[in-house]
Amino acid sequence: MTSQETIAIFDKYVIGNYRRYPVSLVRGEGSYIWDAEGVRYLDLFPGWGCNLIGHCPPRVSQAVSEQVGKLIHVPNTWYMEAQGLLAKALVERSGLDAQCFFCNSGTEANEAAIKLARLNGKPKGRYKIITMLNSFHGRTYGALSATAQPKYHKGVEPMLAGFQYAPFGDLEAATKLVDAETCAIMIEPIQGEGGINLPPAGYLEGLRTLCDQHGLMLIFDEVQTGMGRTGTWFAFQNFGVEPDALTLAKALAGGVACGGLLAKRTVADKLVPGTHAATFGGNPIACAAALATIDTIEKDKLLPRAEHIANAFRARFEALQSRCPLIQQIRIKGTMIGVELSIDGTPIVDACLKRKLLINCTHGNVIRLLPALNLPDDALHAGCDIIDEVLLGQKI
Repeated sequence: MTSQETIAIFDKYVIGNYRRYPVSLVRGEGSYIWDAEGVRYLDLFPGWGCNLIGHCPPRVSQAVSEQVGKLIHVPNTWYMEAQGLLAKALVERSGLDAQCFFCNSGTEANEAAIKLARLNGKPKGRYKIITMLNSFHGRTYGALSATAQPKYHKGVEPMLAGFQYAPFGDLEAATKLVDAETCAIMIEPIQGEGGINLPPAGYLEGLRTLCDQHGLMLIFDEVQTGMGRTGTWFAFQNFGVEPDALTLAKALAGGVACGGLLAKRTVADKLVPGTHAATFGGNPIACAAALATIDTIEKDKLLPRAEHIANAFRARFEALQSRCPLIQQIRIKGTMIGVELSIDGTPIVDACLKRKLLINCTHGNVIRLLPALNLPDDALHAGCDIIDEVLLGQKI
């Protein structure tokens, strides 16, 4: 089918709740993807961060193929080898004395974390959770209520009660919100959808101290930062601050739908039978894919690659900034890359698409890249060349 034929089917049969580009993608390999007409695109935002090791990584593809031939799905009333091995692999790499719960997405993982926080707070009458302005935790009602961006709440109010919002990076503001009914603080250690916002020095450490002082759970939403995106398995390892629980999804299974919650044993035991579940959570296919993802990252030595990619993009964008007054700020950690502009970034994304480069704009004016950890150097510079051309061609 041509792209236009596929688009026609979507127009008739698929609810239009997404803004889609007029391209039908049919095949991917590494950091490149092809449309129905055979046109190749360089993808610096593969899978909205899910394709951390590129499109169709060989070990993941092989693991999924082999697993499908043996067992596709069984319920969580039975034991599954792959799920146990994945839990072991994640806990060992986290360094936490923790246990895992598996689900299918980031919003599900955050729902589990919210429920766990309230289960731990219930004996003391605690239920409130503090989250941060410009956060993004998901689209289901609990995760949406935790998401401190009014634009996502519009039209579907009222939100779930018990969430309070503080500015990201403002420890004093968070401290003032804590009261006798607070049970947790939930935060992305690096805000992704909010614009690649990095925490100021001492901020996460201060939140850990605040939680310890008041007996609160500290929850890190690592849906976007986890699985090596920042150069360590989990972003908290960059800051030396241990959460009581962390959530994962996106890159966890190399592009296959998979979410997870890691919780320290001191709080995890509140999830007893009957308190929470996910029908497809931890299914054999997703767990096999996740194990292959971990195997790929380790065998291909991709954790240190994150810092190499960060340095290369930083050098290119800082050089461009000296020639392009549209660039206000550059924020980079591993392969989380944000370039804040003084103009709307949507036309920049569109112009790059015309040049066969896929990027993203978030928060209105932040060009966001989430490239694969195995992005080749020549592809990196080819992408930067296009962004240079587009930004320098804008009328000021």
